[in-house]
Amino acid sequence: MVLSPLVHVPEEGYADPERILIVDDEPRLRFGLRRLLEGEGRELIDCGTGAEAIALLKRGEITLLLLDVNLPDLSGLEVLEWITTHRLPTAVIMVSAADSIDYAIQALRSGAVDFVRKGPELDDIRLKVENVLHRRRLEQSHALMTARLEQSERLHRFLVESSPDLIYTLDGSGRFVFINRRVESLLGYRRDELIGRSYACIVHELDVERAQYAFTERRSDERATNNAEVRLKCKREGYQPFEQRHIVAMLSAVGIYEESRDSERRFMGTYGVARDITERKVAEETISFQALHDQLTHLPNRRLFKDRLELAITQARRDGWVVGVMFIDLDRFKLVNDTHGHAEGDELLKSTAHRLRGCIRAGDTVARQGGDEFTVLLPHLAHVEDAALIAQKILDELKLPFYVAGQEFRATASIGIAVFPRDGDSAEMLMKNADIAMYKVKGDGKNGFQFFTPAMNACYQERITLENELRQAIENQEFELYYQPKISLSAGRIVGMEALIRWRHPVHGLLNPDGFIDLAQESGLIGSITDWVLGEACGQLSRWHSMGFGDLCVSVNVSPQEFDAPSLVERVASHMNRHGISPDTLEIEITENLLLPDVSGVIEKMRLLRAHGVRISIDDFGTRYSSLNYLRRFPINVIKIDQSFVHDLAPGQPVSPIIHAVIGIARGFGLHLVVEGVETLHQMEVLAELGCDEMQGFLFGRPLPAFEAEERLLAPVCYPSPSH
Repeated sequence: MVLSPLVHVPEEGYADPERILIVDDEPRLRFGLRRLLEGEGRELIDCGTGAEAIALLKRGEITLLLLDVNLPDLSGLEVLEWITTHRLPTAVIMVSAADSIDYAIQALRSGAVDFVRKGPELDDIRLKVENVLHRRRLEQSHALMTARLEQSERLHRFLVESSPDLIYTLDGSGRFVFINRRVESLLGYRRDELIGRSYACIVHELDVERAQYAFTERRSDERATNNAEVRLKCKREGYQPFEQRHIVAMLSAVGIYEESRDSERRFMGTYGVARDITERKVAEETISFQALHDQLTHLPNRRLFKDRLELAITQARRDGWVVGVMFIDLDRFKLVNDTHGHAEGDELLKSTAHRLRGCIRAGDTVARQGGDEFTVLLPHLAHVEDAALIAQKILDELKLPFYVAGQEFRATASIGIAVFPRDGDSAEMLMKNADIAMYKVKGDGKNGFQFFTPAMNACYQERITLENELRQAIENQEFELYYQPKISLSAGRIVGMEALIRWRHPVHGLLNPDGFIDLAQESGLIGSITDWVLGEACGQLSRWHSMGFGDLCVSVNVSPQEFDAPSLVERVASHMNRHGISPDTLEIEITENLLLPDVSGVIEKMRLLRAHGVRISIDDFGTRYSSLNYLRRFPINVIKIDQSFVHDLAPGQPVSPIIHAVIGIARGFGLHLVVEGVETLHQMEVLAELGCDEMQGFLFGRPLPAFEAEERLLAPVCYPSPSH
């Protein structure tokens, strides 16, 4: 515990009033002395006995006591002895009518400061009093100055020893003559280990030369060293491998000089302060790193990549080198994210980053642009073909198995390459053209690399144009919903409709979702489109209910990306409430692979949708690898057999075991079963024999505009039924 060094010291110019006590049994003498000694800042008191004098001394401090030797009760010497015994600071002048030297000696030995003889003239007494008070003032002034010096020294030592900074003094040769105890906790040295040693013993080897200017500072004015960064070594004894070996300190120092008699200044040494800024430096470096690097993979981010690319272009212009830029996109990353979850997807990205680092040369840069996109900078290429060798090396490395969520996974990549100066003379142009080449690889089947060619620009522009037109389509409401009937064989009628989006393109006519949904997801437009589909489907369903088809159900497809959106439940409920949709007549269709990542989150969202009366249907069931244990936990209503299994139901061919399995699963879990893609009577009959009742496919009707679907509902149409 550090105690405060502060004690009360009177301010300069302040003085207590001088209290003078006159003790004599002659009233006239006391009166005369009072008149004689009156003055500003003085308080005069008198009494006639020793007992009264002692009583007054007990009440408060008396500065000066004029004490008669002969008193009626006690002798003056007895009063003096009492004062000495009680160690009072009162100055005593003995007064006596006798002129005995023995009395004077005895009084002085007993503690009196002076001895004066009574007489008709009192000036001698006045002079004695003034002399004693003057000496008293000098003593008080000296004591006050001494107290202030001690106070200042205590305060200085307290501040120095309590400072969080390292405070030191060096002699003219740079050896420590003082260092505060902060060195023990900061660097691990005892003070006595450093006194007499050179400052260099605590300076990091690489900073000794730079530290010399701060530690041996001779200037003492505003030009003196201020804020010089130096690394100081920690004592190594007892340190673990992970412990800090040095700190970063900010040094400030001034020269110390002594004035000689001939007015010449003599350099005595250096006084300095070292502040530990290690945490600040680490924070600054962390912030700087985070500003220029991807947080997941620790690769350079797009900002740092662009800076390095611009520098490489500048150097290549001067030296005549070729610069290569690669744009890399993982072909199957979305499958990992959708199937295994974001945590496993992040692991794949980190593993990919590690492999990419191993494929490039010293001086090359691999960066993450975002998502599953990476870029590679290849400065100082002697030939364009060198970029192809590196691209092939990357493809070969990425083909090796990854292990994600305990499963083996093989990835491929699409790589686009642009080179300076052939494909562009700026960082923006090279990155854009490498991106275009990458999309060309994807369009040609993925898993490869291509160099940019001017012809690719047309394809890229088409994609950009389509995205802009898609945005315009949302604003202009160019979308339409088509409805494909779902038939119940036992009821012989339509029991549901699947809502399927179409785009009425002003130039290209009616477009199926295959032509724009992927682009909508990549460009972030899928949310607006899903909202429109939900609103339109709920409005149409409400109309059909009002026409008497109260049990008709409409299903809407929702992408994994949209199902993952936090606002989905609220948006679905809002559309249902606005159109007054009855419970269990709106169905959300999701793909099977959505069930695998974030199981608890998917279950919770399904439960919330079910609480609002929304049915949950699993589309394309059997094409993925859902665990039956997972399936048991999901609050789903319907599973749909994918049309790929139905397509194989040809005459003379055995029924796929998967169809038998899915039918068994539906019955075992008490789920509704719908078969998609039924196109022939043979397929219908086989499925009916297996116990399937609800079907959907071209045999019963193609997707129709809303008004035609409505006519189909109203018409007394007879649907095919099993021949038996």
